[in-house]
Amino acid sequence: MKHVDDASTLPVTWWKSTFSDSGTQCVECGIVDAETVAVRDSKDPHGPALLFGRSALSAFAAAAAAGQFGSK
Repeated sequence: MKHVDDASTLPVTWWKSTFSDSGTQCVECGIVDAETVAVRDSKDPHGPALLFGRSALSAFAAAAAAGQFGSK
């Protein structure tokens, strides 16, 4: 995993999940290239973004959907 200090400098179109409500506790994703996805805090568009490989992010999302990380 890598990061950039200012997510607004990435040449991506950001989007939120359709499961996000209209609240402020959201993350946004953007496709950087064929292998990389950026993730940032929607409240801080000029803040940092994490850069994930597509397969790693897909595996994380599948594990989260399966409840493998517990609940609040």
